[in-house]
Amino acid sequence: MLNENIKIIRKSKGLSQQELVIKLNVVRQTISKWGARIVSSRF
Repeated sequence: MLNENIKIIRKSKGLSQQELVIKLNVVRQTISKWGARIVSSRF
């Protein structure tokens, strides 16, 4: 699922959640919600 994919890719790139937030230009809560499967992303 999205949450696992984000976590796997983030860790494989050696990024913290904060670094990912900056790269994706989103707020930290968005990443947390994706991780908790609360919000579906629209790309």
